[in-house]
Amino acid sequence: MLYRIKFISDEVDGFLREIKIDSEATFLDLNKAILDSCGYPDDQMTSFYVCDDEWERGQQITREDVSEPGHEDEDLYVMANTRLSEFIEDEEQKFEYVFDPFSERVFYLDVKELIPGENLDAPVLLRSKGEAPQQVEELDLSIMPTTGKGSNFFDEDEAGEFYGDGDFNTDDLDLEGFEFSDGGDY
Repeated sequence: MLYRIKFISDEVDGFLREIKIDSEATFLDLNKAILDSCGYPDDQMTSFYVCDDEWERGQQITREDVSEPGHEDEDLYVMANTRLSEFIEDEEQKFEYVFDPFSERVFYLDVKELIPGENLDAPVLLRSKGEAPQQVEELDLSIMPTTGKGSNFFDEDEAGEFYGDGDFNTDDLDLEGFEFSDGGDY
């Protein structure tokens, strides 16, 4: 069986991709197809969320095993080990695909058609409209803390010292309560 999956972005008007993929493909295969269709490098911790009809997030399917020690009994799905058929049973199944994990930016995926009796070796891009949004938002360095002189936190001041270096006076250091050994290793 094949799935025809359409995805869009709420950031870019006119952006649309449609992929045909085998039901036995993994979420990692779908991940790669999405990245390729948008021209994105494969260097982010992307993930999928299974969504209900109202786009409320349910089960997460992660790129890597991110389980915490002591929580091994919780259901964890990793893209490479999870087949699409495990979560897609009907048309209109919805997913969110997080392509920018730091800003939680997503594509909205919708299974548009189930095509019985066919198989594919690799996903096929059926339709591509519009430019994909930038994969990772640029950091806004204007919000970085400053030294009060209007310079960036990491800039050197007029004396060639980094922020904070010139304000330290060793006479202000109170050594009471610190123990030093005579062994030479501190």
